Amino acid sequence: MSRAVFSEAVFGEAVSSGSGFGEAGSGGSDHVHSGFSQLGFSQLGFGEAGFDGPGADLGWADFHQPVDVVAELSAELFPRVLRRKDQRWWAEQYVRGLLAADGRKSVRRIAAAVGGGAAEQSLHHLIAASTWDWSPMRAELARRLQDAVAPSAWVVQPMAIPKVGEHSVGVGRQFVPRAGRPDSGQQAFGLWFATERTSAPVNWRLHLPGGWIRDAERRRRAEIPEGVGEESLEECAASVLRSTLKWELPRRPVVLGAAGPDLGATMRRYREAGVPLLVRVPGGTALAVAGPSLPGFGAGLLAAQRIADSVRSLRRPVQWADPLGGPGTVRSSLVVGVPVTLPDGGRPGLLLGEWTDPRRPPTEFWLTDLGRLPVPALLRLAKLARRVARDCATTGEQVGLRDFVGRSFKGWHRHTTLASVAYAARTLDTSGAYAARTLDTSSGITARSA
Repeated sequence: MSRAVFSEAVFGEAVSSGSGFGEAGSGGSDHVHSGFSQLGFSQLGFGEAGFDGPGADLGWADFHQPVDVVAELSAELFPRVLRRKDQRWWAEQYVRGLLAADGRKSVRRIAAAVGGGAAEQSLHHLIAASTWDWSPMRAELARRLQDAVAPSAWVVQPMAIPKVGEHSVGVGRQFVPRAGRPDSGQQAFGLWFATERTSAPVNWRLHLPGGWIRDAERRRRAEIPEGVGEESLEECAASVLRSTLKWELPRRPVVLGAAGPDLGATMRRYREAGVPLLVRVPGGTALAVAGPSLPGFGAGLLAAQRIADSVRSLRRPVQWADPLGGPGTVRSSLVVGVPVTLPDGGRPGLLLGEWTDPRRPPTEFWLTDLGRLPVPALLRLAKLARRVARDCATTGEQVGLRDFVGRSFKGWHRHTTLASVAYAARTLDTSGAYAARTLDTSSGITARSA
């Protein structure tokens, strides 16, 4: 394949066959593993319209706001999990308090926002001492968000939670990106539904260092279930995906903002889970060029930055929506896509190199097995990690995702689940998307058909 033909192939804006990745269910594709191909890409919403330009509507319906999103969500989510009426009442008050309380969302402040001191004991019991299972509630929340949102990708995003002291479950020495140094705290991974316009968390996993798993007394005090074992950060990130897959939702590509030290093992985990992966990698990542007509072919393993620099003449401008710049902000980067051999068994993949300044070295590199998707669409998918990081730092802080002050494993998960409900309520109320579900069903109009 000549350079010119190659460049046209990877930068073509049209998505073949209306499916986004070629023929659905084709087992012969070298770029997308057969397990995901069998799902049928046309059924997953990856058509041309979703990626035809920055800021394109990737799935959020545009309707008037409902009267009370919290009441709507509570009526749909809580009866399926919370059997008693008083539990459902206090769960709704907890969500309302997360949305209304100022500052750190402690139980005391949440209670003060919804009912004063008399509510504090009931809210504390709901989180720390009751027996409801958070997993079914998260699954139901994901289904409801799926109805209102057509996510372009699932973004697996780490969340560092600084802590003072040694008693909060999972606390240890963690690297805190915002501080740029290790600090005492917890580390969790969230799975977020994401589009260019917004995002929302639907599932969580708290990383537990080995000291918490192997210490029987710590386990007992923190109420860590027997089935929870030791895992690396990379395994923890993959585990939040595997538990989400059990909910049988329409699958999406996974965007992973950082790979672990063993990139091959990371990619293998997601391939075995049956989803394609787009992962940010360092410039020093060793890869082999797979295009026979491209520089570096046959030269063995080369650094990602060297590979991208060798084909800089093939760079093309790509526009993308930047959430950090505010609504409607569109930026442009120079991007190139190079066929490479993936480090998990020699399968074919694509390396993306991005330049924000054409006179300087590339700023980011991404590796993917989504080789059939054009480079502009891949870059816009990659930028969803930027969307989630921004939303976690803004809306996530506003609803208290990181604010659980108790010590138990179960309490952390219940708080984070209800904080995710509060996040969804705020997001849907702002976008108006949730109102799509309240339309007169006799009209036959739904969020999908609209």
